[in-house]
Amino acid sequence: MLLLRCPLPLLLLLLPLDSKPQKLPTRDEELFQMQIRDKAFFHDSSVIPDGAEISSYLFRDTPKRYFFVVEEDNTPLAVTVTPCDAPLEWKLSVQELPEEASGEGSGDPEPLEQQKQQITSEEGTELFSYKGNDVEYFVSSSSPSGLYQLDLLSTEKDTHFKVYATTTPESDQPYPELPYDPRIDVTSLGRTTVTLAWKPSPTASLLRQPIQYCIVINKEHNFKSLCAVEAKLSSDDAYMMAPKPGLDFSPFDFAHFGFPADNNSGKERGFLKSSKFGQQTSPKPRVDLHRVCIGNKNVFTVSDLKPDTQYYFDMFAVNTNTNTSTAYVGTFARTKEEAKQKTVELKDGKVTDVFIKRKGVKFIRFSPVSSHQKVTFSIHSCLDAVQIQVRRDGKLLLSQSVEGVRHFQLRGKAKAKYLIRLKGSKKGASMLKILATTRPNKQSFPSLPEDTRIKAFDKLRTCSSVTVAWLGTQERNKFCIYKREVDDNYNEEQKKREQNQCLGPDTRKKSEKVLCKYFHSQNIQKAVTTETIRGLQPGKSYLLDVYVIGHGGHSVKYQSKLVKTRKFC
Repeated sequence: MLLLRCPLPLLLLLLPLDSKPQKLPTRDEELFQMQIRDKAFFHDSSVIPDGAEISSYLFRDTPKRYFFVVEEDNTPLAVTVTPCDAPLEWKLSVQELPEEASGEGSGDPEPLEQQKQQITSEEGTELFSYKGNDVEYFVSSSSPSGLYQLDLLSTEKDTHFKVYATTTPESDQPYPELPYDPRIDVTSLGRTTVTLAWKPSPTASLLRQPIQYCIVINKEHNFKSLCAVEAKLSSDDAYMMAPKPGLDFSPFDFAHFGFPADNNSGKERGFLKSSKFGQQTSPKPRVDLHRVCIGNKNVFTVSDLKPDTQYYFDMFAVNTNTNTSTAYVGTFARTKEEAKQKTVELKDGKVTDVFIKRKGVKFIRFSPVSSHQKVTFSIHSCLDAVQIQVRRDGKLLLSQSVEGVRHFQLRGKAKAKYLIRLKGSKKGASMLKILATTRPNKQSFPSLPEDTRIKAFDKLRTCSSVTVAWLGTQERNKFCIYKREVDDNYNEEQKKREQNQCLGPDTRKKSEKVLCKYFHSQNIQKAVTTETIRGLQPGKSYLLDVYVIGHGGHSVKYQSKLVKTRKFC
C-alpha cells in the first residue's frame, strides 16, 4: 500500500476540490476530507488518509509534518504512531479553520491566492506530545473542528515509522485487540526447548476476524512493535528501503481508495511497493533473530535452542486482512543447563569402553602420574564416526572426526591434565573404545590399512568354496576369519546393522571359525593376503568376517563381506 506524498499541483490533480473520493464503509467522508489551501505552506508535507495505516521514513534531525482536517466539532478522533527502529519525538496540534473552509459552504472553491489569506502560519494549540519508542495513542471522543498537524522528529538516526488516524475509532478497530491478560506464559522449560502459551485475541475469538500469531525469538531484548522486528531483520527489504533525499516519498497508494492513479508520476518517483508481513522481497535475516508465524494456535514450543542461554520472546497478533498488528507483553527465559555428567578417568595404558547417546556428549579426563614427553590417544569407533576434541590444561590441541581406529600422538608437558570431549553421531547411539598412554610402545589397538574391505574373486567361486583377499600392514598381526550362513534375502541393510567393529571373535560360535594366521609385509604395496574357504554348500549365501588382533589382545573387525557359492558346477 503506497501513500503519495507530492507537491501541491500533482496533489490537486489527484484530489480535485469539486470531486469526492470513493466512500469507505462505516465512514462519513465529509468529516475528514483533506483540505489543501496554501501551496507554500503545504509544499513539503503529507496528508493523512482517514482509516488507513501509512508507513514512512524520517532522516535524522529532519522533521516531517502531516496534516488532516476535522470539519465538525465533537468528532471522535484517534491517532496512533508506531516507531520502528528508533525513538521518536512527536506532537499533535490543532488550529482553527476559517469559516469559508467549513463543510457547510457551497459553490465553487475560491482561488488559491484568496484562500492563502485565510490560513495562518501559527503552530496552533498542542493537544498531545510524546518522546520514546513505545506505540503511543491519542484518543478523544469529542474533538474540535480544525486543521490538525502531526510533527515527527528522530534525533537518534534515520528511521521508519507508521501512522494511523481515524474519525470512527469505535467501528474501525484497525489493530487486533489484546486479551484482558496480554502476557506470554512460559509453561515448560528444557535444555533446548521453551513452550509458550497465551490467551487469544478477542478480535479472533469474538469478532471472527482472521488473526494469526507470530513469534519472535532473540537473545538481546524484547520488541515493542512488529515494524521494529522487520527493521532488525532486513535492511534492504522494499518496505525498509530509505528514500533518496530530494524525492517525494510516501507509502500510501491513493488509487487503492478510489483516487485515479497516475502511471507517469509513479514511474518518475520510483514508488516503493509495500509487502505484507512475512513476504519480504529480499530479506537478510540475522543469526540471533528468528520469527515464525503459526496460524491461530495459542501454544507453541520453540526448539533447537542452546542450553543455559537467555532468550527473549515476543508475540504479535496480526490481522491478515489489514496487515496491522498488536504486540503482547513480551517475556524472557533461560534454558536449562546441560546435565552434568560424571567425568570418566582414564588409566595409563588401559582400554576404556564408552557409550554415547545419539547427539550426546561425554567428557573423559587423563592425568598422567609421571612426567612425559609424548602422550598417545587411540580411538576405536565401533559404529559411525564420532567427534573428538583434546584439550591440555584448557588449550585445544586436537579436533577430529574419527571412524574406525585412529591414533593421535601429542607433545607432553609436565603435570599436564587432558580433557577429552567425545560427541556422538546424529544417526544413532555411538560406542567406542579409547586408550591413553605415555608409553608409545604400548599399543593395545592393532594397526589397520586405510581400506578394510574384503574382496571376493568371482571367477574363483565354486559350488563348495570361495576365495577372498584383504590388506594387511607392516606390523605382524594375527588375522582370524569367520563364516556364517545367511538366508538368500539377507541384504545390505541387515549387514549394516551388524557392523559393530568392537565385537571380537569371542562373541562368535566356534563352528563359525575358519582359521587364524599371522601376516605382515615390510613392503606396504605387497601387504595383501588371500584365503580360500572350503566346505561350503552349493547355492548358499555366507557372511564373512575378518578380525585383526593386536598385541594387547584387542581386535578390530574388517567390513563384512556377503558371498554366494555357485549352484551348479
